[in-house]
Parts: sequence; structure tokens; C-alpha cells
Amino acid sequence: MSSLRFSAYLRTMAQLKCIIFDCDGVLVDTETTSFRVLGDCFKSIGYEAPIAQMQIDFSGTSLGACIAYVEQLHNIKVPEDFIPNFRTRSFEAFKNEVTPIAHIHQLLNELKLPFCVASSSLKEKIILNLTLAKLIHFFEGKIYSAYDIQEWKPDPGVFLYAAKGMGFRPDECLVIEDSVSGLTAASRGGFPAIGYAEKEHHVKLLQKMNVPIIRDMLEANSYIKKILNAHGN
Repeated sequence: MSSLRFSAYLRTMAQLKCIIFDCDGVLVDTETTSFRVLGDCFKSIGYEAPIAQMQIDFSGTSLGACIAYVEQLHNIKVPEDFIPNFRTRSFEAFKNEVTPIAHIHQLLNELKLPFCVASSSLKEKIILNLTLAKLIHFFEGKIYSAYDIQEWKPDPGVFLYAAKGMGFRPDECLVIEDSVSGLTAASRGGFPAIGYAEKEHHVKLLQKMNVPIIRDMLEANSYIKKILNAHGN
């Protein structure tokens, strides 16, 4: 997004009072691990797809939506133990592989505004991964899961749930997301948003969402300061 377009974007926003972070891919680096395990589980029932393709098809969506997509498109019925098997295998993999997103600790330490996490993942998974990445202390009492309300991105429900829980209107909250599904949810809910994409193919994927895109978490602080300055904070 050009500086001119970003200035126009700033003018559409209310006073910024809260930051809402997605979890996987924004706070913690889990998606490669998660999709690798999911791919192995799908492969065992006859469906194969590269990790890069699953990231495009499934990022930001629920596990149920991933399964429904595969079942409908490829006429495959997953066994009853598919979900618990995937959960067990992925949780074990996370314990050895989860890392925090680069510079996220510094960003969170420097933030002066209230913030929380809103994710399509199970709360247990969010807590596990934030704990493994040594981020849990930033988010205690501020974790919002789509499973709590049974509404998943691109539905805006989890962001609306988080904003209400934090005590702010949607237009007073800035969402930081790494998926088209998550940015679509933010837009539908009336939330301004920033896209996070570290790699070039990911940047190209998010560009169609017409939001500012950052490639390093330290850039988020710069955007937040510009938003606050635009409203005289």
C-alpha cells in the first residue's frame, strides 16, 4: 500500500485503542508444522497436497472446514478418529518445533495499547503454543477462540467476540492477520487491519486484500504509531 493510500486508509479509522492479534503465523510459527502433520494425516486416507497449497486453501480456517473441503472436493470420507489423531500428532510436533515469530517479543514489550489474541484454533492449542513460545504471560485472560462461539473465519465472529471482551468497538481495534480468511473476517466485522507476510509469495497472496502489509513485526509498531499520531495521540 502506497503512502498516499495509507494516508487515506488512516482517515477512515476511528481512534485506535486496542490491537487484536491472530495466533498461528502472527505470534507463533506453527503453520508449517501443522500443515505437514495434516498432510500426513490426509495422505493416509488418499488425499495429497503440497504444504504451500494447503497454506493457500486452509490458512485461517477451522479444522472442520479443511476436512469438509477435502471430503467434498475429492469424495473422501475421513474416519472418526481423524481429528483426535491429528490433534495428538500435531500437539506432539509443536512441543519440538514451535518458535515465536521474529521480533514479536520486542513488539509486545513496546506496545502501550491493550492487546489480545483471537484465533480459529482450540483454546488449548493457543495456550500450548503461546506457552512454548514464551508468550503466554502477555495474553493471560486475553485469549479468544472461535471454538468458544462456534464461529470461524472468514466469519468475523471471533474478532467481534474479542473486541467485546476487551471493551472496545470494532473500529477502535486493529487486527493483525496473516491469512486472506482472517483479513476477510476483519473487513466483514468493520475492523481496520494489517497483513503480515514474511515471504514474497505470501505478500502477493495478501495484496488483493487492500490493507497495509508488513514483512517484519517491528514494522507493526511503526504503523501503530502513525495511526495514533493521525488521531493526535
